[in-house]
Amino acid sequence: MKKTFDILVIGSGLGGLVSALVLAKEGLKVCVLEKNNQYGGNLQTFSRDKLIFDTGVHYLGGLSKGQNLHQYFSYLEIMEELQLHKMDENGYDKITFGNDETEYPHAQGYGNFVEKLSKYFPEEKDNLEDYCEEIQRVCSQFPRYNLVGKDNYNEEILHLNTKRFIESLTSNKKLQSVLLGSNFLYAGDSENVPFYVHALTVNSYIQSAYKCIKGGSQISKLLIRRLREYGAEVHKHAEVSEFIFNENNILSGVKTSGGKEYFAKKFISNIEIRTTLKLLGEERLKKSFLNRIVSWEPVPSCFSVYLVMKPQSFQNFNYNIYHFATEEMVWNAHRYQKEKWPETYMLSSTESKHNPGFAESLTAISYMDFQEVEEWKETFNTVADEHERGELYEKFKLEKAEKMIEALEKKFPDLRKSVKRFYTSSPLSYRDYIGSFNGNMYGYMKSSENPLKTMVSPRTKIDNLFLTGQSVNMHGILGCTIGAFNTCAEILGKELIDERLTQLINKNKGEK
Repeated sequence: MKKTFDILVIGSGLGGLVSALVLAKEGLKVCVLEKNNQYGGNLQTFSRDKLIFDTGVHYLGGLSKGQNLHQYFSYLEIMEELQLHKMDENGYDKITFGNDETEYPHAQGYGNFVEKLSKYFPEEKDNLEDYCEEIQRVCSQFPRYNLVGKDNYNEEILHLNTKRFIESLTSNKKLQSVLLGSNFLYAGDSENVPFYVHALTVNSYIQSAYKCIKGGSQISKLLIRRLREYGAEVHKHAEVSEFIFNENNILSGVKTSGGKEYFAKKFISNIEIRTTLKLLGEERLKKSFLNRIVSWEPVPSCFSVYLVMKPQSFQNFNYNIYHFATEEMVWNAHRYQKEKWPETYMLSSTESKHNPGFAESLTAISYMDFQEVEEWKETFNTVADEHERGELYEKFKLEKAEKMIEALEKKFPDLRKSVKRFYTSSPLSYRDYIGSFNGNMYGYMKSSENPLKTMVSPRTKIDNLFLTGQSVNMHGILGCTIGAFNTCAEILGKELIDERLTQLINKNKGEK
């Protein structure tokens, strides 16, 4: 007898795992298939020198009691066990420019955010308050941002442009750049990106900013533990290579590259949207829809350098540094000049368990075009499927790592003396491990001119196929979580999801 599930989830990124768990909690028979050796998509971590490094998730926002991600994670029953460390309340992010030694802080809490930046921009206090108000207003207009409430998008908000809004807020060029300084979090083309993308990203961290003590993978590990407790099946090394349609032309199952077949009544694809369309077969979809997806421009990819530090040699810092070669770079940091790379970087530090106050590792990330690794694009390399990319590639990575360390030395002159060894990942690593198109960090470019172009309904033209994940609407931990609840609302009905989340909100209020 072939086994048939109620729901089959393809891909175990955050969106897929959250969708699977919401449905399993409702008593549905769920199965998740993952091609890699590790679950979690962007939540994956890797270990070197007995240290844990994050590939995608370096910090989380909105996780204090009563805040939205805290409530979602409580509903998913993972909040209690998450090991978190609160970042510096007076500056979880610090923005720096060129040779200017000033570090401009983004502080936690709206009052604190305004107060800390007002020290550097005393005449801008009112404008900073307006900025915080507008961010909260825009977020509150989003369906499920506050768990229940608004049902549909407010078109006017979708068209609001980040650049135009920031410029209307203040004419102080330096402050404009400081407010946009963490736009690496959405691979910000700040000229075109809608303000809602900026607002949704920044708002969470101003509410509260935390690091996962054992890396982002503890989120996926906890979700999988809960899934199994609810009777779900979760399989890795199970890459879906084919969709199976029955004699009535209805999607009924999938085949993995290992030859196994899985059958289900409904399917959720949490893999890259272009890959999903390939599996479906273009003849099943409208030409106009296909053309729209193919015309999307992926956000840039990145190159990361992971530095293992010598014991007690480098002071830890409990915030992220976003550095730009110039203030103007903030507007389009991903359009860098190859010979000047890296013109921007994000730097984060992990405190040593054995020597508090000192860093055990640093991670530096900068934008990188996929074209830079184009000549190796036919190579493929993961833990589950290892292949060397060759000597030239190793040389390329080494040269880039050296350039990154040189750039960091301008800010930390003695850095090199403290580095024990380093590791790297390129756009190819992100493509192969996370499955993103050309290794992009966060799905596809959004534009305030045409915001609906890159928004896709979780419900597809194939009756029993649904979508979730960062290439569907919103990226980031909160974005993918909200997206997963929206996907489940299509399957279970919006009323049921609202009812469950309302019960949770009331319970939390009662506990207060």
